Amino acid sequence: MILFYCLQALIGIYLLIPFLLMVLNPGLIFFGNHVKRRRGSFAPEKEFDYAAIVTVHQDTRFILPIVDSFLKQNYSNFIVYVIADDCDISDIQIADPRIRVLRPEPVLHAKIKSIQFAVDHFIRDHDVLIVFDSDNLVHPSYLKNLNYYFNKGFRAVQTHMLSKNTDSLYARLDSIGHVYNNFTERESKMNLGLSSSILGLGIALETSLYRQVMYKDGLGGFDKKLQADIVKTIPQIAFAVDAYVYDEKVEDGFTMEKQRTRWIYTYFKYFFVNWSILVAGIKQLNFNRFFFGFSALRPPLFITIGLSILFLLVNLLIAPYMALAWGILISLFIATFFIIVITQSRQRGISNALLFVPVVAFRQFIAFFKIKRAGKRFLKTEHLKVIYIDELLKNEPA
Repeated sequence: MILFYCLQALIGIYLLIPFLLMVLNPGLIFFGNHVKRRRGSFAPEKEFDYAAIVTVHQDTRFILPIVDSFLKQNYSNFIVYVIADDCDISDIQIADPRIRVLRPEPVLHAKIKSIQFAVDHFIRDHDVLIVFDSDNLVHPSYLKNLNYYFNKGFRAVQTHMLSKNTDSLYARLDSIGHVYNNFTERESKMNLGLSSSILGLGIALETSLYRQVMYKDGLGGFDKKLQADIVKTIPQIAFAVDAYVYDEKVEDGFTMEKQRTRWIYTYFKYFFVNWSILVAGIKQLNFNRFFFGFSALRPPLFITIGLSILFLLVNLLIAPYMALAWGILISLFIATFFIIVITQSRQRGISNALLFVPVVAFRQFIAFFKIKRAGKRFLKTEHLKVIYIDELLKNEPA
């Protein structure tokens, strides 16, 4: 029974944290982006040398669009390494010396291995490396804005992912999840001086820092292992709110299930790694690391909400006053979720899909029973939207 109440307390805290982060960041909720205030009068002193690693697997359609977005940067000190794994690149002709298209032999079939292949083939000792997926695009000011954060002394910076497509219900639902997590796991923490969680794309870090990370295998969780290692090494993982990278969102339920299957698998795969961060934070009396580990240990949202509803129903029978508390907590969480998505959506139409969020929970529930597949093979998310940055910015100015 004690264990049951402890579990209730833990899940209750996870439900309450988004509300607390919202209360502690009233400026973000009511005034939105604070880039100008945050930037102040600071003038960068150094143009860092960036290596942009683009991992491509069996599909070359997106190479030219992302390369085009880099060639339109208002920043010049970079090299793009396109790792075309298991691809025919005979038709890819790019003359610019800042773009290097490499085809590994033998084939790799793993993002982690593709990144390492790029690092092993750097043509110079780059200060910073950034990881991208093939379907990504970067805003023309991406590197210029990112450079500000490294000049401020940060050693690892997660850049701001926006949606490349919001023209379907599932794409908007996929975007909603990211908008919510972006606030609770990145921007609000950055404002409080805490480490932001990272994504599998748009993460920039010192090359020397990346070389310290050791992976056991190439099956999923590149970002989970990376953040677990570096959060123990550096004071803070920063979030660059004004460095925009665009990512394609899923267009149908089947693709969403496959994507969520991979995500749920990596949560359980790296559970004890995240536990070690929490323990390290306690031993070192380091609240930043403790809170990072505690946040990373939160079960996937559909499990957290599902357990909350279960506790409400059970307490209706054994402790009605506790059932009332759960009813208040769940209502507060839902209200917080809606407020965050509505106020933080920087692209049109995303908040219109809020009423369909239960569809995502249903798809995640199905994905939960398929997680063994993710441990046996690489579950690739298929992409469809071949679009160039100029066309995207006409509709979504950033």
